[in-house]
Amino acid sequence: MPARQHVIERRSLVAGRVLVFLAIVSSALTLRVAVTAFTPLAEQIGADIGFSHAVIGVFGMMPTAMFAAFGLLTPTIATRIGLERTALLAMLLAGAGMLARAFTSDTATMVVFTGMALGGMGIGNVILPPLVKRYFSDRLALLSSMYITMVQVGTVLPALVAVPVADAAGWRISIGMWALLGFAAAFPWLFVLADRRGHDVLDRTATSARRDRIRPWRSSLGWGMAGLFGMTSLITYSMFTWLPAILVDAGASRAFGGTMVALFAFLGLLSALTAPIFCARMRNPFPVVAACAVAYLVAFAGLVWAPMAAPVVWVVILGLGPSTFPMSLTLINLRTRTQSGSSALSGFTQGVGYTVACLGPLLFGILRDQTGSWLPSFGILLAAVVVVVVSGWAACKPRVLEDTV
Repeated sequence: MPARQHVIERRSLVAGRVLVFLAIVSSALTLRVAVTAFTPLAEQIGADIGFSHAVIGVFGMMPTAMFAAFGLLTPTIATRIGLERTALLAMLLAGAGMLARAFTSDTATMVVFTGMALGGMGIGNVILPPLVKRYFSDRLALLSSMYITMVQVGTVLPALVAVPVADAAGWRISIGMWALLGFAAAFPWLFVLADRRGHDVLDRTATSARRDRIRPWRSSLGWGMAGLFGMTSLITYSMFTWLPAILVDAGASRAFGGTMVALFAFLGLLSALTAPIFCARMRNPFPVVAACAVAYLVAFAGLVWAPMAAPVVWVVILGLGPSTFPMSLTLINLRTRTQSGSSALSGFTQGVGYTVACLGPLLFGILRDQTGSWLPSFGILLAAVVVVVVSGWAACKPRVLEDTV
């Protein structure tokens, strides 16, 4: 009987992990689709329902703003209702927001429902690392690599199909169809919750008891993680926004500028596959941060002083720099001992990080307008690289958050 019971328990564990794996992967795929499905169609949607280019700028800032706000709120939500229910809430909000905005006919409602979708995705950003730690603590690097890769796929795929689908079926179908992905990602969480009935109450009680003792803002590790993540995001979003304009100013076509942005995004997919594994295998992965900083500096120099001499080379080198993004998400679990620690560090890292990242594209553009040159704008990114190196030094030290607060 004990042997048979052991076999049954083993099957239950494997089945439960497969279910959670599907839930995590499908949720990760959902975390950017509301952004990149909308951006290529923003002008067309604005012409239809009546909003200006200034409002398009507002939509451009909303992702990082909502990710920041919900990055700070999510640990509290997770403490109250549990990790799995929070993940379910995230996917339902994302799906409902994407579906509802496809039926809107005015700017204010579009902003509200876009905010709802992005809020759900902001919750998902924070909740996935502690879920990986809870269910796959023995496979952190592999699972981190897989879910970050799915985030990148969910970033690139909607951008590729948005315009063709809009041309064939209209922009409402093009932005609304991704709601199915959000609802599909919610579905496996229902089964996970059914599987954990009773256990989640104990988990919430234990997490609540530890919550007051884990304060990442009192730790140099916490600030190192926030700086590493935030400055990486600031550089990345600045380049997503302004790289086409930099190349067009240098004499390239708009089509070529768009192709270089796609190449930049594709390299993010490659780094998602490799950076977490390197990070997990190194006791102190600071050399990876240093290599990324060198890549940034070389690419910035090329884009400022000789953008059309070898633009593909500059963009390929530039695309290696944000390897510190999947590295940061992996370190959230590698630098914490408990699920509550992972949740707290994830929320602080992404909340503070995305708050800072909001300013990058805006300041980059303002300096360009005020000076008529891209050089001062790249000065901001140079300062960000310095912060990446300093923060990376603090984040990569082999220690855990629970021992530093």
